[in-house]
Amino acid sequence: MSHKTILRALAGETLPEPPIWMMRQAGRYLPEYRATREKAGDFLSLCYTPDLAAEVSLQPIRRYGFDAAILFADILLVPQALGADLWFETGEGPRLSVISGPGDLRRLKGRDDIHDRLAPVYETVRILARELPSAVTLIGFAGAPWTVASYMIAGRGTPDQGPAHALKAADRATFAALIDLLTGATIDYLSAQVEAGAEVVKLFDSWAGSLKGRDFDDFALAPAKAIIAALKARHPGLPVIAFPREAGPRYAGFARATGADCIALDSAVSPAWAAENVQTDGCVQGNLDPRHLVEGGPGLEAGVRAICDAFAGGPHIFNLGHGITPDADPANVERMIRAVRG
Repeated sequence: MSHKTILRALAGETLPEPPIWMMRQAGRYLPEYRATREKAGDFLSLCYTPDLAAEVSLQPIRRYGFDAAILFADILLVPQALGADLWFETGEGPRLSVISGPGDLRRLKGRDDIHDRLAPVYETVRILARELPSAVTLIGFAGAPWTVASYMIAGRGTPDQGPAHALKAADRATFAALIDLLTGATIDYLSAQVEAGAEVVKLFDSWAGSLKGRDFDDFALAPAKAIIAALKARHPGLPVIAFPREAGPRYAGFARATGADCIALDSAVSPAWAAENVQTDGCVQGNLDPRHLVEGGPGLEAGVRAICDAFAGGPHIFNLGHGITPDADPANVERMIRAVRG
């Protein structure tokens, strides 16, 4: 039995108190992160400078003693490695060259050509594997194909993933080919992270909730199943966390259908419902509303208690329902941790 509580929960063990980490725990709410980001010069330079990327991954471990560290990178590094142009507009977020048809798709590289561009990310993983405390689990991650494709098709983030839905409706063959390319590249990318030292990987499908019916099956569930099966074939025993955000009732059965060891839940999901419908299949992760870390007060502790109580009967990793926001108070993170650990 591992001494790492995250790995024990992922293996299905019910623990007296849940292990804890936090999505975007290395981020702008921390002054030490902002200082390192300034030293890097820009966001992509931070992602591609292994010493600095490792440093920001380690900062929340030093400050808070979380049970896991997650690789600092970005889900859009994979499309950049495939040949898409990628840059960040200050105050607005990422921009990419647009995939609007088969010609744009043909200009991308194959999945075998991504590793030179992504080599600094793998080096960051190797540094973290050496430097993390022995009780802390190292999590690698990637964006799921649908979510990454939605950025590639629109050239930016969109509130409703409208351009991706439009291409899917107008040219399903091209859209499916992009999903297939991203599925293969994601398998190779996550496998390389594991070879570098990641002990767990997480698949972020941040926009899964905008897929409905057959589209959810074809473009959220099926790619996750393919990625997880391939990773487990290459790395037997590898735990995988899946996050089909805003899946609502489709959270139920997602672990069985895909082979995921843990389902991360967004804040819209009732912990009581998830305990009855999702935790029955294995570990769940989540799902405190990030606004509690801005507001603090009695609501924070009450929210923590409600989640811990609801999931006390099975394997649970405490986390947020989405990433911590830049306006969060670091002191509220300490209060959350104290509440979780009793």
